[in-house]
Amino acid sequence: MEENSVLLIDKPAGMTSFGVVARIRRRLSQQLGRKAKVGHTGTLDPFATGLMIIVTGKECRNAQQYSKLDKVYEATVRLGHTSTTGDPEGELSDVSAREPSVEEVQRALKGFVGEITQRPPQFSAIKIGGRRAYDLARKGEVVEMPERQVTVFSLELLEYAYPDVHIRVHVSSGTYIRTLAEDIGKVLETGAYCSALRRTKVAEYSIENAQAIAM
Repeated sequence: MEENSVLLIDKPAGMTSFGVVARIRRRLSQQLGRKAKVGHTGTLDPFATGLMIIVTGKECRNAQQYSKLDKVYEATVRLGHTSTTGDPEGELSDVSAREPSVEEVQRALKGFVGEITQRPPQFSAIKIGGRRAYDLARKGEVVEMPERQVTVFSLELLEYAYPDVHIRVHVSSGTYIRTLAEDIGKVLETGAYCSALRRTKVAEYSIENAQAIAM
């Protein structure tokens, strides 16, 4: 582990992105004998796994450049339920027991390829009036999340075994896969949430070259 470098980390489920940064900072600081400067270039939700690009030392000044890169995810969209957070950590509600055909699922996915409009989840790090949206949500405050334009470059059905739709999706920076999952559920009229999420690529950076980090 070196200062002024770019580290590729495979984040495990259950760890926050800030937890990853803290662990790398502690390890590098011990190695250098002084406090190291460490930052991330884009968060992953605690339930999610996969590629995080960590920058250290002088490379921290380039963090914004990495955060703007497009990303590839593999996700499981679970039909039949919704979640207050769009993921397994929220309160689940039954919506529908209808089982869409594979043709219906493929047709729904095809409709999301290209430029689309998303409304980010309230449980997100977006700032509303200078405050994090998730802080407002935890206090029970309902806020109108601003819509944004994002691009879905490709959306591939990997496997469908009701209630789980396994997808691989290549998206522009700023795309929320939790929101995509919810929107797929709306089109299929079943409800849906993102039950599993793994980031596999950030531009040319691949999870295959990432190092694991212990919980």
